Amino acid sequence: MDDQLSRVFSALADPIRRDMVARLAVGDATVNELAEPYSVTVQAVSKHLKVLEDAGLVSRSKQAQRRPVHLEAEVFDLMTKWIERYRQEAEQRYQRLDALLAEMASDGTRQTRIEGEAS
Repeated sequence: MDDQLSRVFSALADPIRRDMVARLAVGDATVNELAEPYSVTVQAVSKHLKVLEDAGLVSRSKQAQRRPVHLEAEVFDLMTKWIERYRQEAEQRYQRLDALLAEMASDGTRQTRIEGEAS
């Protein structure tokens, strides 16, 4: 699993990491601020952040004494493009199925009319 898309999906497989990403979407936060709502150690939160950082989802900067964690939102473009590609393919399959079903229904209606005229 060495491609970025796989790392991103793997990182987001954990509910705590997904929650952290959701919270960071609102604004930057420190490790201690991110750790507050969880019943895990700050070290565990740091490990979660390392996974998110390795996937390119977050970055850390140094501002005086703070080390805020920042969401790298452009990584979501990669996910969105991948998802959209398969959404479009599925949509095209459904459109072909709808057309086929409409054609079959039309043929069935014609067949019923022909049988009715013959009687």
